[in-house]
Amino acid sequence: MTHTASSSASKSGTLEPNSLGVTFGLLGDEWTLLLLRVALSGATRYSDFRDRMPISHAVLSGRLERLVDEGLLERHIYQARPARSEYLLTPKGSSIWQLLLAIWTWERRWVTSHSYATPPIRHLTCGKEMSPIYCCHSCGEEACPENVSLSWGPAGGWARSTPGAQTRRRATRGGRTESSAFYPDTMTVFGNRWSAVIVAAAFAGVRRFRDFEAFLGPPPIVLSERLAALCDREILEQVQLTDRPDWSEYRLTRKGSDLFPVLAVVVDWSERWRSPADDAVLKRTHKTCGDEFRGVFVCDHCRATVRGHEVDLSGA
Repeated sequence: MTHTASSSASKSGTLEPNSLGVTFGLLGDEWTLLLLRVALSGATRYSDFRDRMPISHAVLSGRLERLVDEGLLERHIYQARPARSEYLLTPKGSSIWQLLLAIWTWERRWVTSHSYATPPIRHLTCGKEMSPIYCCHSCGEEACPENVSLSWGPAGGWARSTPGAQTRRRATRGGRTESSAFYPDTMTVFGNRWSAVIVAAAFAGVRRFRDFEAFLGPPPIVLSERLAALCDREILEQVQLTDRPDWSEYRLTRKGSDLFPVLAVVVDWSERWRSPADDAVLKRTHKTCGDEFRGVFVCDHCRATVRGHEVDLSGA
């Protein structure tokens, strides 16, 4: 991906986030992802979510309201006196299963410390426990950062792809923050609005502190904190340059590189549900076949494309 000075110069606060920036802001929140996971397992009523999530009423109400506003849930009144509502997934909300599957696959592979939270998922078509593979929809080859080329579309650029601060963790009385403990390694990337775009920039070839700062525009202290957190989780590693001992770079580890399907699914989802009036953010090409890239999950046993109704994500 080409890096230009204009990307950082436009970080003036006057530009609205593009569809990818909005998606990072919406899904870059652990409560939202946990709520959608619970909804996909069949929860519809407020009491269902409250019973199955360690969440306060204020936070749950806020997240439900936002998901309704964003079109992922629909509110239906099932009782007038007293007023009672249920929250049903829309097609837009239901399609988030691919992101949850990508997160589950990555966590199961790399974060064995809480394997109880990532039980095997069975592919109902062939009946076997699967570790799905993210592939090009055209040629079927497994997709990886090396064989997918990226360039900005008309609505692209780092400035517009960085989300605004729309969700915050709610502080408790003791000064601590509420947390769902939903896949902590994944939330190192998605639980903070800067982390996901920092990792995305690393996939695009950004390496040095000053370049992350210039292209993305975070305050230096925030950038330092997020880079340190990503290194602590072994998603990035800080490498000292042999020809410039006073310089260092931040490079993706094998664990970090394997996040490619997770971030790619976020792009897939944002492109699928962006307004027809909005321009494309990214142009992606699969180098092997030359087609425009779009990813699909394939069962590692039967090689069939995985569909949402063919997996049970209630335990994921």
